[in-house]
Amino acid sequence: MLTQVAQDVLVHQSELLRNNTVVVHGRSGVLLVDPGLTRSEMACLADDLRELGLPVAAGFSTHPDWDHVLWHPGFGDAPRYGTARCAAVLRDVRSQPDWRDRAAEGLPPEIAGEVPLDGYGLVTGLRAGTVQIPWDGPDVRIVEHPAHAPGHAALLVEAGGVLVAGDMLSDVFVPMLDDFEKPGDPIEEYLLGLRALESLADDVAVVVPGHGSVCGADQLRARIDLDRAYVHALRDGTAPDDPRIGPSARPGWEWVSDIHEGQAQSVARRRERDELPG
Repeated sequence: MLTQVAQDVLVHQSELLRNNTVVVHGRSGVLLVDPGLTRSEMACLADDLRELGLPVAAGFSTHPDWDHVLWHPGFGDAPRYGTARCAAVLRDVRSQPDWRDRAAEGLPPEIAGEVPLDGYGLVTGLRAGTVQIPWDGPDVRIVEHPAHAPGHAALLVEAGGVLVAGDMLSDVFVPMLDDFEKPGDPIEEYLLGLRALESLADDVAVVVPGHGSVCGADQLRARIDLDRAYVHALRDGTAPDDPRIGPSARPGWEWVSDIHEGQAQSVARRRERDELPG
């Protein structure tokens, strides 16, 4: 089911992980951002768009995680974009002869057989530094930052002030940091991403996270502050006071605490490794 969240902007939410697919009206069709998750959910979305007489004019993946790079034949063969780095990661994934097996292994078991992989990751990278999505519709600003995943980008639908945050600012997931085994500092990268989103605050009326509830501008800074406090707690090795984990976690989402525990262990190992004499 499509829900209008602003003028010319609608959202379709998946059942399992509450992924938000964003639909933006253009002159010759719609921009489809992060469609997912199951074959039946995407077929339902395609049917809804068809009934409204809205062909898909373009797609966009905010980052290269599996649940943001899916597609369905019902959406047609519109160009699908991402940042240059996002697309490079996906090309590398698809270059592996066993990429389908690897992708399938990473899917939640509840829906593993229902996630279509035929259109997985077929994203065209925009030239580095591109700041607007090239399509026949309202201006959609691209705000690339290093948080969460390589080539992650938030989008700002400028006319309606709709911030499509990708996998940040969720009310159900704690911040999920990039791989601690890679070069770089995932904590500082996440804080940089939060600052990038915070810099947009005066232009935002509606926030659509990758997972969870859509909120208004009045909650934007609160979500940024909550995410920042969580990341600071990880960095400092203290227990975060966060309603998304622990006894106050949303019913059915208690497993998010496992994500937190895994990240806390990764930070501790990274700290121990960095403190060892060379």
